[in-house]
Amino acid sequence: MTRDRSFGEVLKAVFPFLDGDDLTSCMVVSRQWRDIAKDEYFWKCICAKRWPSICKRPPPTLSYHKLYQTFSKPAPPQPLLPPQISFEDLEFYIDLWSEQQLIFSEAISGPNLRNGIKNRPRDISEIITAHLDDPDYKMIMQVEPSFTIPLGHHITVSVLAARRDTNKMACILNRAVFDYIDSNAYRALAYDYLNFSPAHPFISGIRAWVSLLFLDVNNDNIMDVFGIEIDFCDAASSEDEVLWLLDMLDWK
Repeated sequence: MTRDRSFGEVLKAVFPFLDGDDLTSCMVVSRQWRDIAKDEYFWKCICAKRWPSICKRPPPTLSYHKLYQTFSKPAPPQPLLPPQISFEDLEFYIDLWSEQQLIFSEAISGPNLRNGIKNRPRDISEIITAHLDDPDYKMIMQVEPSFTIPLGHHITVSVLAARRDTNKMACILNRAVFDYIDSNAYRALAYDYLNFSPAHPFISGIRAWVSLLFLDVNNDNIMDVFGIEIDFCDAASSEDEVLWLLDMLDWK
């Protein structure tokens, strides 16, 4: 008994010098170590090193041990809850203009946009093939038949979305400009900033992107568009994340 008591005194002298991870490890060595390491004094010493101000006014409810265990390390990412809408609820309206002349206009259902391109054209470049094979989440519609855009023209795009579950609509892009059409990358990109519901006042600065995907044809003046891609790569990289993002838009 005396020997155990003396050893316990040694532990009490050593424990104040340990960090939180080491003291946590000591708690699983034995019952004696655990009972001593649970002492709030040791955890107060650790918290005082990490958050000196905490000792000036102790937390009202949390013990120092609980405080350290809760806030000393970054919280693990929480799994995303199932979205409240589905692609079956959605319809997208895509319009493109070249120098104020309408060159493409189509309404496409959410499932068709989600399913992407099923039969790839033969005349696509290796760059576009690699892009389509990339595992990043994409929403792509195949344009059949393909249409052409002249290089150097002012090309703009608008995208509206409608949802059947609430009978409301939202704007995704409003006459966004394809600032640069890169024939070498076989893509053209335009973006616009999303408008979110007032219920989400702290969400901003997230862009919706539209890409035109080009066939690999030998024409220096005209690009042949076979696909239109929509993504929200600033904030969403999975189907559920995209649906959550769409659900937070300013639906009217």
